[in-house]
Amino acid sequence: MKKIILTGDRPTGRLHVGHYVGSLRRRVELQNSGEYDEIHIMIADAQALTDNADNPEKVKNNISEVALDYLSCGLDPEKTNILVQSYVSELTELTFYYSNLVTVSRLQRNPTVKSEIQMRGFNASIPVGFFTYPISQTADITAFKATTVPVGEDQLPMLEQAREIVRSFNSTYDEVLVEPKALLPENEICSRLPGTDGKAKMSKSLGNCIYLADDPEDIRKKIMSMFTDPNHIKIEDPGSLEGNTVFTYLDAFCKDELFEEYLPEYQNLQELKDHYTRGGLGDVKVKKFLYNVLMEELSPIQARRKEWEKDIPAVMEILHQGSIAAREVAAKTLSEVKDAMQINYWK
Repeated sequence: MKKIILTGDRPTGRLHVGHYVGSLRRRVELQNSGEYDEIHIMIADAQALTDNADNPEKVKNNISEVALDYLSCGLDPEKTNILVQSYVSELTELTFYYSNLVTVSRLQRNPTVKSEIQMRGFNASIPVGFFTYPISQTADITAFKATTVPVGEDQLPMLEQAREIVRSFNSTYDEVLVEPKALLPENEICSRLPGTDGKAKMSKSLGNCIYLADDPEDIRKKIMSMFTDPNHIKIEDPGSLEGNTVFTYLDAFCKDELFEEYLPEYQNLQELKDHYTRGGLGDVKVKKFLYNVLMEELSPIQARRKEWEKDIPAVMEILHQGSIAAREVAAKTLSEVKDAMQINYWK
């Protein structure tokens, strides 16, 4: 059996360093590993419309932004198929057929759906499209017969529901669909980077994101205002690492070789942490180091983005060709699904 990856993002805004640590960096590694026969990365615009139906311009404008972030991070259209969800209409038809295999009560029990509903304050006014997102996601995954879906732990209930739908379809009709497996982040830090204010989630609405395309001066300002240890008032005070956003970011981005250039009095991150916890090390010094560390990672990405920004039509053509290729794959799966359901009447 082929090893196939399906993953993606909703185009509701530019991607930030949380996306980079949580998924983008790993996607590039997986792409270049040679372990997978196919990698499909979806810009999920149709799903983004489920809670932005009154603002389609927002979704439209962010398709190219997300594509620029993908390409600047190192995703290669020669190795990875990048597609736009709404172009692949077969996904909508698959969603409709799968919806007959899921009950309303089962969707209501999905912890991720419950959390997202609460976060957006939908309550009883939840759009049907948003409520049925687990079914739509199953269509996305199964259309490409993905064997592997990179997810964070918070998305595991969604993937488990997809697996349930696959099992239900295969037992009801025929062994057509592939049951996907989760690929979790390699470490806890990568599962979710906190916002600059220390809150658990980066969010555009909270204004606590560092975007991949942020101007270096904006990044510097955001880092200098970053949440640390509120009890670390004087330099000589012992500092705490727990919940200290600056050190969480250093855990995610710091490499030992950067100390020689930017902070030569320390050999590695552990020495810096030890000094901070015993006292005598100020937050400003640590934040300045974090800025240099982060810019080491982001500067090449931003340079590549500037090059891609010179030819947006070429970026959109990559998405167009990727979507055409994706539709061919999805159409084949849809035909097999309809065969199994005995509704391919004029094949």
